Amino acid sequence: MDLYYKVSGTGKPVVLLHSGGADSRDWMFVTPLLAKHYKVIVFDGRGAGKSPSPMKSANYVKDLLALLDHLEIDKAVLVGHSMGGRIATDFTLTYPERVSELVLIAPALSGFRHSQEFEDWMQKINSAAPDIEKIVELSLNAPLYRIIMSSPHRDLMVQMFRHHLKKTSEWGTFESIWPEPPAIERLEEIKVKTLFVIGEEELSDNRRVAECFRKVPNIHFNHIVGSDHMLTLTHPNDLYNHITCFLEE
Repeated sequence: MDLYYKVSGTGKPVVLLHSGGADSRDWMFVTPLLAKHYKVIVFDGRGAGKSPSPMKSANYVKDLLALLDHLEIDKAVLVGHSMGGRIATDFTLTYPERVSELVLIAPALSGFRHSQEFEDWMQKINSAAPDIEKIVELSLNAPLYRIIMSSPHRDLMVQMFRHHLKKTSEWGTFESIWPEPPAIERLEEIKVKTLFVIGEEELSDNRRVAECFRKVPNIHFNHIVGSDHMLTLTHPNDLYNHITCFLEE
């Protein structure tokens, strides 16, 4: 296993998948809370944090499978934030026998068609390359980061994002491999109990993704007041309470 990971606590396995543009520090406040009751696994996805950069097309779903096999975990709770939620969703559809429960926090969704407003925002950010500081400014000034950027965890968010941008200079490719057909066409096939959590201040696209997930048969929706896309950092106790209540009910 070449991915960086860390295991805390004992009990039922819970795997935490971080958001894009971040690393396992996404979970630094949630992990010690969950580790009181569960065996918590955090890891840096390929190309993030302390894990190696992709030299060929990355397969994040297969990476997660390899991690579970390496740790000899037959079945785990998957908790995915943003891009981590996309990975968790695709993994659940591909290997349903390996997932006991699914927790999605403002997830991305394979096959989802973004709005023109989102595409224009991304184009503006990409056009700033290779000026890392300009990319950081354009990215984190968006409304979905308003609360985190006015919180005590602002520096942590900036550090993670800046580190991610510098690390992408090592990548051999930005291409990735995802299961087909895309998850958006198969959401009704998810049979495990699912929790969907989203912040109060979000992109309209992320709210549209939430509506797509209403196709999941056994899904529960919660939102956290006073939070944005980075509720993992600003509202860890609220998130912990939602997750533990969901798993123990």
